[in-house]
Amino acid sequence: MNPAPGTLPTPPVSPGGPPLFRLSQVTKSFGAVRALRNVSFELAPGEVHALLGENGAGKSTLIKVITGAHQPDGGLLEFEGREVSHLTPTRARQLGIACIYQQPALFPDLSVAENIGLRLEPPGSFSRVNWQQRHQQARELLTRIGAAIDPETEVRALSMPEQQLVEIACALGSGAKLVVMDEPTASLTRTEQELLFGVVRDLRASGVGVIYISHRLEEIFALADRVTVLRDGESVATRSVRDADGTSTLTEAELIRMMVGREVAAIYPPRTATFGQTVLGIDNLSCAAGGVREVSLEVRAGEVFGLAGLVGAGRTELARVLFGITPADSGTIRLNGHTIRVGNPQEAVEHGVAYVPEDRRRHGVILPLPIAHNMTMAIHRRFFPGTWLRFGREESLASEFIQKLGIKAYGPAAPGGSLSGGNQQKVSLARWLATEPRLLILDEPTQGVDVGAKSEIHKIIRDLAAEGLAVLMISSDLPEVLGMSDRIGIMQGGRLVHVLDGATATADAVMTAALAAA
Repeated sequence: MNPAPGTLPTPPVSPGGPPLFRLSQVTKSFGAVRALRNVSFELAPGEVHALLGENGAGKSTLIKVITGAHQPDGGLLEFEGREVSHLTPTRARQLGIACIYQQPALFPDLSVAENIGLRLEPPGSFSRVNWQQRHQQARELLTRIGAAIDPETEVRALSMPEQQLVEIACALGSGAKLVVMDEPTASLTRTEQELLFGVVRDLRASGVGVIYISHRLEEIFALADRVTVLRDGESVATRSVRDADGTSTLTEAELIRMMVGREVAAIYPPRTATFGQTVLGIDNLSCAAGGVREVSLEVRAGEVFGLAGLVGAGRTELARVLFGITPADSGTIRLNGHTIRVGNPQEAVEHGVAYVPEDRRRHGVILPLPIAHNMTMAIHRRFFPGTWLRFGREESLASEFIQKLGIKAYGPAAPGGSLSGGNQQKVSLARWLATEPRLLILDEPTQGVDVGAKSEIHKIIRDLAAEGLAVLMISSDLPEVLGMSDRIGIMQGGRLVHVLDGATATADAVMTAALAAA
């Protein structure tokens, strides 16, 4: 597989000198669960080393060992040729290790400049803040990565992609020697991805080592010099991505086989041939608060209608209008031919509308709660209508969904936080399927999940459509939009500007439509 046009061409690194960072035979257990088993990994200066594996393979645990959040039970850690023992997050930062996590860890009520300042400025009990310098520093870092973000903006007003860019700016400003990027492009547009690739190129050229984690295999072939694959807590292989003359030495099929231990023949299941009556019909729907403008579309029973567009195009905002989070100012919503009013999420659920949001950690799964409680949250009154607590019935429903959706957990009582990202997404989906909806809205349904879980979720979506459910799917993953959608609606500036037939649509056609009105 060759890099996609426009992506970063990458000469291979020959790690002949001493490594920047090395782990040898590292192990880590949590109780009876062995998370890492004799894992060995090394990173050369100026190398982009991809770390791959299914959710639950041990990537997160390994990253926490590298950043000092977890102490290994055994093995050796070395940084710049010196053994490092009892590594802590503070010590890791002092050494020059920075991590950009998939879920931004920013203070929502502080400004962008304040968040960057807290990360980069030395602590001082009575030091006076130089606000001008702080804002100038933030502006320079954001400009360096091509992020058009005002440093004075409160973080809570930023989208997920914008928060991700702020995290990258913090890492760059720290002068790190080793940067870990955990799914950095999960919610970025293609343009923002290109900016990030440029940042990675600059880091490599300056001798910084980058550990790059992504479930998007095309990025691995575009960026990585070497790749290490984890499976079931063990490092199963380390391979060069290309040889000295730039010829690829790996294929996508080989990587998938190493990750999952089996072939994944078809990530995207075949499309449904027939559709039923129109389930959702909207006419000239507008919402000033959400920036949605005169949108009209129809979604039929058995159809997966994909919504594509650049970040800020209005896709998520349209979903929030349909679910009553930001109710419409004008226009009509029809469900199964009947005009309905959706003034809040409770009314949406009563009408048969379900919404699985983009950020599953904030709005999808409550991590400390058991799976069973998470699954019945949207229909809590049905299970507990009075003073009687029907936990047996709740557990039975949860067990059914665990089996139906293939959720890997030790049972309904397992806390949501104990699950991998893909299984958390399935729990979030189960919560809304329990409401027995007629319309299912999915916002980035496979964001941040591995290739195996992605394939499973795609099959679940197709099976639900085959049962007659109408699905409105929002995705920034263009291959996913093309592979899953029966029709594709392209939004720009809060408007639906074009609709394409999913069977014949191409990536160029979607991007051309998304950019045409920009």
